[in-house]
Amino acid sequence: MRKNQAMVHRIAVLALDRVVAFDLGVPRQVFGSARTPTRQPLYRVRVCGPGPVRSTADFTVTPDHDLSELADADTVIVPGVGESSAPARLGTVDPAVAEALRAAYARKARIVSICTGASVLAAAGLLDDRVAASHWYYADVFRQLYPQVKWDFDALFLDDGDVLTSAGVAAGIDLCLHIVRSDQGSEVANRAARSCVVPAWRDGGQAQFIERPVPVTAGAGTAGTREWAMERLGETVTLEELAGHARMSVRTFTRRFRSETGLSPARWLLQQRVTHARLLLESTDLPVDVVARRTGLGSASALRQHLHAAIGVSPTAYRRTFRLSTTQSSE
Repeated sequence: MRKNQAMVHRIAVLALDRVVAFDLGVPRQVFGSARTPTRQPLYRVRVCGPGPVRSTADFTVTPDHDLSELADADTVIVPGVGESSAPARLGTVDPAVAEALRAAYARKARIVSICTGASVLAAAGLLDDRVAASHWYYADVFRQLYPQVKWDFDALFLDDGDVLTSAGVAAGIDLCLHIVRSDQGSEVANRAARSCVVPAWRDGGQAQFIERPVPVTAGAGTAGTREWAMERLGETVTLEELAGHARMSVRTFTRRFRSETGLSPARWLLQQRVTHARLLLESTDLPVDVVARRTGLGSASALRQHLHAAIGVSPTAYRRTFRLSTTQSSE
């Protein structure tokens, strides 16, 4: 069922073992806030499942409805599950759950997952050869467990038509608001967002939240030269200077560097400069052009270009996300 239909849209939220409590509550809060101007509800949200389950928040969830609720739902939402759950750890799911999900999909119900709930859909075979999002923390595990899925761990959420997936925790709110916006229009979605005291739309993807520590490599190699370069991010450092510091020919240095880091020296240096710029945007009030100069990116426009390419947002938007107050910049 989609927008402009008179009936209330029926949503089944599936509570499975080790359900993430926050994710479980998001659909009821967001869709419950989506109402007509006369405050009439547009969605009916019911929690269902095979029986009482433990949550990741140290309490037991006892759904009021069983798996048969999926047979009539217009939308089925699978919240995240803990890393000790079978879908997230072993790549398996209860056969009865998988069958109920596949039956709902076959009769054209919209299927949605929040965070690690994508592992449940993947284990049920509903994400085969599809693009899908989940929490960046599980990228390596999920790629290994479910290689048939086209994972995108940079996206906040992905809408693949009848199957929608989101990244971790608060990205579930983004996805639910997106669904409301698609079903009912922006006015209803914006009103629901205000009721939930959350932004109606967030810039960029989850790439801006991923932790990417600088890798440390033991041995002679290029590690010492990388440390040397990290102390000079604000300066112009040429490939010849890097190779000279490592006491290697340019060709040998480039080959050794790529084997140790997986990147060319130029690409690695740009990555470190962008990472350092992010740190300065998070932790200082420096104007954007000063941040650009201090990190060797040259100008505010260059910083905007590289930051947008890396994480999909501008310096101002990034600073607004990670600082309590917005400071004046030269953008």
